[in-house]
Amino acid sequence: MNRPRPDDYFKDWKAREALAEAMIPVIGKLNRERNVGIYVYGRSLVSLSVIDIMKAHRFVRQVEGNELSVFETFPILQELVALNLGPAHIDLGKIAVQYMKEGKGQAVAEFVKSRVIGAVEAVEKPLAQPQDVVLYGFGRIGRLVARLLVEKAGSGDVLRLKAIVVRKGKAADDLVKRASLLRRDSVHGAFKGTIRVDEERQALILNGNEVKVIYASSPSEVDYTEYGINNAIVVDNTGVWRDEAGLGQHLQCKGVSKVLLTAPGKGDIKNIVYGINNGDIQADDKIISAASCTTNAITPVLKAMMDKYGVKHGHVETVHAYTNDQNLIDNYHTGDRRGRGAALNMVITETGAAKAVSKALPELEGKLTGNAIRVPTPNVSMAILNLQLDKEANKEELNDYMREMALYSGLQQQIDFTNSPEVVSSDFVGSRHACVFDSRATIANDKSAVLYCWYDNEFGYSCQVVRCLEDMSGVNYVMYP
Repeated sequence: MNRPRPDDYFKDWKAREALAEAMIPVIGKLNRERNVGIYVYGRSLVSLSVIDIMKAHRFVRQVEGNELSVFETFPILQELVALNLGPAHIDLGKIAVQYMKEGKGQAVAEFVKSRVIGAVEAVEKPLAQPQDVVLYGFGRIGRLVARLLVEKAGSGDVLRLKAIVVRKGKAADDLVKRASLLRRDSVHGAFKGTIRVDEERQALILNGNEVKVIYASSPSEVDYTEYGINNAIVVDNTGVWRDEAGLGQHLQCKGVSKVLLTAPGKGDIKNIVYGINNGDIQADDKIISAASCTTNAITPVLKAMMDKYGVKHGHVETVHAYTNDQNLIDNYHTGDRRGRGAALNMVITETGAAKAVSKALPELEGKLTGNAIRVPTPNVSMAILNLQLDKEANKEELNDYMREMALYSGLQQQIDFTNSPEVVSSDFVGSRHACVFDSRATIANDKSAVLYCWYDNEFGYSCQVVRCLEDMSGVNYVMYP
């Protein structure tokens, strides 16, 4: 749909701005009281500003060629509020576009109800009681997962962050320093909310969520029941233990029922890429791995390519942001080349991501090779997939297919899509998808294709971790439509 050009752009903007402003309390109330998440083409509107809500609508023009605005979505939102909705994720943008295409002559209320009928009066809570969550380790991923859990607290009866476990730091004001690192982030910006340090209770109060700070050097030192924590899922962000024996230490602690590792698991531990093989998670699984950021980035795209074109073999080259494992300036390091200054050099290193894909997609066993280049940027990486296909492909057809997968398939949370000719890595900081498919860079000829996939190796991966955490907890939100 192409809307006529307004006579007065400023007046038109102000009208949109007013509607977006009116949407904020409605979206917040649905999320807070009913655990209903509101989206526009896969982009959550919960806790967004007026400008960010308007920008989310603008995205639809880029990928759909549809001039969607709050003029179309606001009436849909009003009808949603009138319904007795239960826990669900509802894509406001897609319903609005469907109404424009299919709803001629039909009342808005009737059309909206028909699209979300499964959520109407589905008042059963996602969980019988809130799921306690503990973060073991509070580094880059730990702090981002904490932000996400607080943001997604909703009505408070789903996932509840109850504690973080860290080693006691040398500083006298250790608790204040932990709070400061969560409050301000050089890459991801300020924490959206308030943080209060309660020294007496040894806790951080995050938007009203009391999170105990437990000091321990090993899992065996902690009895979580002493802190009122029971049946908890421990999210191990340290990477110190990656096998069943090491991670099993958490299960020996009182108050712990399951463990989620934010790194590739070894041995028989299930490596889960959410959206691909999370169906393998069983209720009696005690230890799960959320794989690596790169494995999460490339597996959804490889799955999509397997389904349509087939993959004979391929090579994955990762252009990866530097990490804390590297040295800031030249110094001794046990790993090859990683001792050289991370902010000054491109550093060739190994990656197990290509091999790890087969744990989620067994049909790719032995078909992929991989390597990595660490580059002087602090966040957002790129995976370049050089694939030999079973079927012929051309750029236009392949891009149309990936756009369809990003917008309408079961992989819409994992694959995002861009056709902008001007984007660079920093534009994807904060992306909640496992990867963003860059259609402008696609090369396809005969039975070969080179695909470029951006990914926020910190935040996008943390979103995948939280999705695994929800699955392990038994939380399953249906997306409408």
